Amino acid sequence: MTKTAKPVSSYFGENIFDLPKMQQMLPKNAYDKILNVINKGEKLDKDTANIVAIAIKDWAIAKGCTHYTHWFQPLTGFTAEKHDSFLDYDYSNGGKLIESFTGKQLIQGEPDASSFPSGGIRATFEARGYTIWDPTSPIFVLEYPHGNTLCIPTVFISYTGETLDKKAPLLRSIEALNQAALRMLKHFKNPATKVFSTLGIEQEYFLIDREYYNQRPDLKQTGRTLFGRTPAKHQQLEDQYFGNIPERAFAFMTEVEYEAYKLGIPLKTRHNEVAPNQFEVAPIYEDVNIAIDHNQILMDLMDRIAKRHDLAVLLHEKPFANVNGSGKHSNWAIGTDKGENLLNPGKTPQSNLQFLVFLVATIKAVYKHSKLLRASIASAHNDHRLGANEAPPAIISVFLGDLLTRVLDDLEKGKVTENTDQAWLSIGIDKIPEIPKDNTDRNRTSPFAFTGNKFEFRAVGSSQSPSTPITVLNTAMAESLDNIRTSIEQLVASGKDFNSAVVEVLRKTISESKKVLFGGDGYSEAWQKEAAKRGLPNIKTTPEALEAYRTKEARELFTKYKVYNERELEAIYHIDMENYIKQVDIEARVAKKMALTMYYPATITYVNELCETMNGIKSVLGSGDKSVKSVKSVIKTVSSLMTSIQTEVAKLDTMLENAHQQNDIAKRAKLFTGVKNQCDTLRKYVDELEILVPSDLWPVPKYADMIVGL
Repeated sequence: MTKTAKPVSSYFGENIFDLPKMQQMLPKNAYDKILNVINKGEKLDKDTANIVAIAIKDWAIAKGCTHYTHWFQPLTGFTAEKHDSFLDYDYSNGGKLIESFTGKQLIQGEPDASSFPSGGIRATFEARGYTIWDPTSPIFVLEYPHGNTLCIPTVFISYTGETLDKKAPLLRSIEALNQAALRMLKHFKNPATKVFSTLGIEQEYFLIDREYYNQRPDLKQTGRTLFGRTPAKHQQLEDQYFGNIPERAFAFMTEVEYEAYKLGIPLKTRHNEVAPNQFEVAPIYEDVNIAIDHNQILMDLMDRIAKRHDLAVLLHEKPFANVNGSGKHSNWAIGTDKGENLLNPGKTPQSNLQFLVFLVATIKAVYKHSKLLRASIASAHNDHRLGANEAPPAIISVFLGDLLTRVLDDLEKGKVTENTDQAWLSIGIDKIPEIPKDNTDRNRTSPFAFTGNKFEFRAVGSSQSPSTPITVLNTAMAESLDNIRTSIEQLVASGKDFNSAVVEVLRKTISESKKVLFGGDGYSEAWQKEAAKRGLPNIKTTPEALEAYRTKEARELFTKYKVYNERELEAIYHIDMENYIKQVDIEARVAKKMALTMYYPATITYVNELCETMNGIKSVLGSGDKSVKSVKSVIKTVSSLMTSIQTEVAKLDTMLENAHQQNDIAKRAKLFTGVKNQCDTLRKYVDELEILVPSDLWPVPKYADMIVGL
């Protein structure tokens, strides 16, 4: 990519069909109707849909598009698309071929749904599924070297109307939160007419030379290294974080940014992360639906652009053992159409009380539904990261910082604390301080931390879509707000004034939920013990975590707010379980093949060389020479490791066979957890060989090759 002197603002969003372009290309009445569709959820009539479709087609063709696709996010966690050309016959003009695009084609598509996971919602032969346009997320053009495609963000549903994707439940949760928050805000005489969640996604990733990537079957097939010893120098000097960005990585980053800006993705920061060759990119906060779409687009861009630079981007949560893994820190807040952040401490007594309601409601939501939040970030990939000393623990807790923790403690106990460093605002009963934005510490060990005016959900994995975690969070928050509001209304109905009722309910809610608050070291063994005393779940594996979807609490929560029905919940459980099983199964098969066809033969070659060396020494110096004993000792050590590899592979085979014979999915997943652990045992012996076998005989690039410099 060549350098450009153009400011980013001059080309930002040029490849999206956004509101300014709609206003420019649509008649006023059609534009006004589209605004109502986007902002008020009104239905789009057929005539307006046709007008909009023609404008989109003309814009897309001018951008070099020959095809369009309904771009959706099936339950695989990735994106999907089927491309259709604009070509059609014009039978009113003698069957001439023309470019055509109708309102019906814009609004609805019908891809074959049989090959996408449904978790039992429909049989394999029931192939019909529908994609429905999501007008709240901008239509965009993806540019490829050999042609461009118009992409229409859509939801994906079954013939019976049940969700087959991650976007539809997210949109439902956004509406659930909107309604619950508006019901609460009415009591504060807040002028908001719409409430929405916002999201800022910090995407972590690794870059390695593509030549090394192509030589590692484990990286190519599983996304992570199944074998490999940590190099002598990696991250222990703490000289990587915020260090100088390597030139190759910088070239990659700037091209990603250029393409992202054209697609309206507002990337803000780029920097080195803690581990060698690990980096982060993060955008400005956006509406949560758009933010998640943008993250999906960004991951695709990164993968494609890395290839142009002879690099491979690794989005796996733990591509290298004993080196920091990658996350997708999801910074979540709640905003209104009046520009207010409801998680921003206020400047007046009433707005400060409103802030405390939303803060405490979030704590209550996380405390009550911590198992669901844990399930939402569960995967075979993330299991390698969670609980390690560089990622949040598997225990879901909330960090507030000293000041806010003290405020809630004082509120619960009815105390007034003098603090000359803060401005105190009376709410008529107790005094609560205005919380400056920067008056919260940062706790990198917390999975869910308040950072001034938002909550940072740090447990989301780097390769995951944030859709499900945010869907759970939005829905849990809606329930929490409704419960608090109902309690307040009951007290007001009994004669209490509003402020007194709010404070009483907040005190009770804090008392009930404060077990989830923790400001210490989440990595420590002491926290594990303390969490157990508090009764907080410490769920370490995906199969155990996913059981939360089958609980009464989950069914009641999601059906009440019409986010998932019971069949959809069961489908998510089955799909995520199957994904876990398949991921572990693939890793086990790749590990077995690499052990037997790469590492074992290389070691045999080395043993043969050692034997020749030993025989040579014997012939010259005699069999009693010390060097003969030394070489013989190495042969014994290496041969013992080879035997151990054969033994562990045989065990792995047996465990795989037993696991596949189990029909019950929960029991099968548990057996595959055993398979996963057995792969770790096999790895131990292979990794021991790595420091014994000469580098020129070792069949794959080592960590020292891949992650030390670019």
